[in-house]
Amino acid sequence: MKLDVIKLDGGTAGEVELDEALFGLEPRADILHRVVRWQRNKAQAGTHKVKTRSEVSYSTKKIYRQKGTGGARHGSRKAPIFRKGGIYKGPTPRSHAHDLPKKVRRLGLMHALSSKAKAGNLVILENAESDGKTKTLARQVADLGWKRALVIDGAEINEGFARAAANIDGLDVLPSMGANVYDILKRDTLVLTRAGVEALEARLK
Repeated sequence: MKLDVIKLDGGTAGEVELDEALFGLEPRADILHRVVRWQRNKAQAGTHKVKTRSEVSYSTKKIYRQKGTGGARHGSRKAPIFRKGGIYKGPTPRSHAHDLPKKVRRLGLMHALSSKAKAGNLVILENAESDGKTKTLARQVADLGWKRALVIDGAEINEGFARAAANIDGLDVLPSMGANVYDILKRDTLVLTRAGVEALEARLK
């Protein structure tokens, strides 16, 4: 699969050959769903907490006498049956993370890349370098028509480009090792630098 390579100023910089095994797959929604769910569950804080009957603040005095009331035999206002009593089997702090085989995670990233390529939302950039001026980069991004884009560079991100992109709404920048399914699918346009393509191919082969 061949794609044209562009520069930030809109000029052309030749072509690049993309590996069909990584960018030419038929995207599978079930695999993408599994990987995204794994990512989001792993990121969930899990700090939810309710008070049980041993933690609510009430007197331990028996509510009313055992016999003769004609009602149920209650001994504590903390019981879950009462208003403001303890919660029975409510949520407690825990990890929502679950295991997902490495092969499925790797396959998910390949299908995410392929889905962008198939939809025509994959752009290859010569390099992601900037003088650090947000105004300059914002104008270039607007001219290229990127509204919600993710830029994936090589092993390291250019410091000036990262600084300029930090204040642009809808533009995210990641190194190749940070490439993940959720961020790729979340953005409309996926932008890979030449170094990013090489790094991803080395990582996924």
